[in-house]
Amino acid sequence: MLRRLGASDPRFRTLTFHPGLNILVADVTPGSRDTDSRNGAGKSSMIELLHFLLGERTDSSALAVRPELRTTEFTLLLDWPNQPGPLTVSRSGGRPGWVHLDPLPAGADHGQLELGTGHIRLAEWQRLIERDLFGLPDEHAGISGRSLLSFLIRRTSSAGYNSAVRSHGRQADSDATTNLAYLFGLDWHLADRYRVLKARDNARTQMQKAAQDPILGRIIGRVADLRSQIALAERRVADVERQVANFRVVPEYEHLRQEADQVDQQIRQLRARDVVDRRNLQDLERALEEAADPDISYLEPVYAELGVMLTDQVRRRFDEVEAFHQSVVGNRRRYLDEEATATRQRLTDSEAERQRLGDQLASILRTLQEGGALEALTTLQQVLGQEQAVLSALRHRFEAAQALEATKREITQARLTLQQEMDRDIEDRRGYIDEATVLFSEFARSLYGPDRTAYLRFEAGDKSLRINPHIDSDNSVGISSMVIFCFDLTLAVLAHRAGRAPDFLIHDSHLFDGVDDRQLAAALTLAAEVTAREGLQYIISLNSDDLDKARRRNFVTDAHLVDQRLTDQYEDGGLFGFRF
Repeated sequence: MLRRLGASDPRFRTLTFHPGLNILVADVTPGSRDTDSRNGAGKSSMIELLHFLLGERTDSSALAVRPELRTTEFTLLLDWPNQPGPLTVSRSGGRPGWVHLDPLPAGADHGQLELGTGHIRLAEWQRLIERDLFGLPDEHAGISGRSLLSFLIRRTSSAGYNSAVRSHGRQADSDATTNLAYLFGLDWHLADRYRVLKARDNARTQMQKAAQDPILGRIIGRVADLRSQIALAERRVADVERQVANFRVVPEYEHLRQEADQVDQQIRQLRARDVVDRRNLQDLERALEEAADPDISYLEPVYAELGVMLTDQVRRRFDEVEAFHQSVVGNRRRYLDEEATATRQRLTDSEAERQRLGDQLASILRTLQEGGALEALTTLQQVLGQEQAVLSALRHRFEAAQALEATKREITQARLTLQQEMDRDIEDRRGYIDEATVLFSEFARSLYGPDRTAYLRFEAGDKSLRINPHIDSDNSVGISSMVIFCFDLTLAVLAHRAGRAPDFLIHDSHLFDGVDDRQLAAALTLAAEVTAREGLQYIISLNSDDLDKARRRNFVTDAHLVDQRLTDQYEDGGLFGFRF
């Protein structure tokens, strides 16, 4: 239950609430001028502040962030589940993203706390509200605590009193009924699938329009083409992944690479030297063939024919010359033979060295081929990331193309299947449905008597779960308002009994605009009785003349009035104690 609404500004009129029915009255003061109006007394502002303190996200138009109120810290004291004492919630328009909770509820994420101030992030406060006040699970797509609260605290500014089954004027049926299904105890997962199908149909329609554009049409692509591209991209990703998995980092990769270069250079040098040695060997072998003893045997016959007789001394000189020449030739042959032998040995040694260096180079290259440097692995991983990104983009385009090419018949079939499942769920949960229908009917008959037909109908529609509260009427504004009153009271009672909602319900005085005084008095009496029986709290703001109508119909008001009363005095009669 809500206990107290206050503010740091001493001019603010603190509102204290009690269990059961609470009536906040806006009076016409005896000295008020004809130009004064209770429309600015602050009845609707109370609703806005409660939403602000209960986790509403704000924009520049929010009441609490207006320049006159930005420095004011507003506070709400309320009971909190599984906590012995009340919880104090504080929040200001100057720092709307942070909320102060005292004490901090159990299970709050301390990582969301602001150091030094103890304030908690707004998102964490919303999570705590969903968990503790509404019992929502961690995953609850299609439902939010803010949407649920908007049914328990309707706002005129959001057109919350235009329809019983919508909390604001622009709320989609599928969104509203998903939240209502949760509060009534139906399968809200099924109800949420209507929302998903609607989103899919909207996306198909938008993409179908976009596909008509020649450029966007090429960006999205066709399903058949993209399916083939995805297959090829998956193969490329698998290949690179396999290379990464088999890659072995060689710690001294760069050193081994340099060593391989040096060995290769040595082999090249040996080959170049071998070419020179082979050429030299050919020259040496040719020179050996040409290095023969000089033939001087022809000299003596020639001289004899000339009639010259060679003396023994001359012959001895020829013999010495011949011996000298033979010595020179022999020395040359030995030199050439030794050089040729040395060259052949160098060629043999070179071949053995080249074989050894070749084996060494092959071993190094095998090591380098099997592994690589860390930089090479990093590059390979980058390539893998790029290929995976391409694959992901293709898959997104494929999904978009599938949605584009999905026919209306497919979506219609999905809706038909969902409608059948929803019908079965309604039948399976007949107990919940009957309880809600009977309770709504009882409330309506308390206002209009037993002759007025009233019912609450649940049915599976083709585009959303349909919830239809009905009271026979002539379509007057007053009866439409009482449909909302009975519907909200039924919802609050059943959801609170099941632990799916807190124990308060709040309405603005606009709900009773145009309502007959008999139904007004009957509604207040019913609210007092139901809240006392169910342990609930119902807060309603009323103008004093509407309250007088109820009194004339024998409604006893004194025990239900909020102590603080608002007035129409222009300067300081309103909720904030000043006008702005």
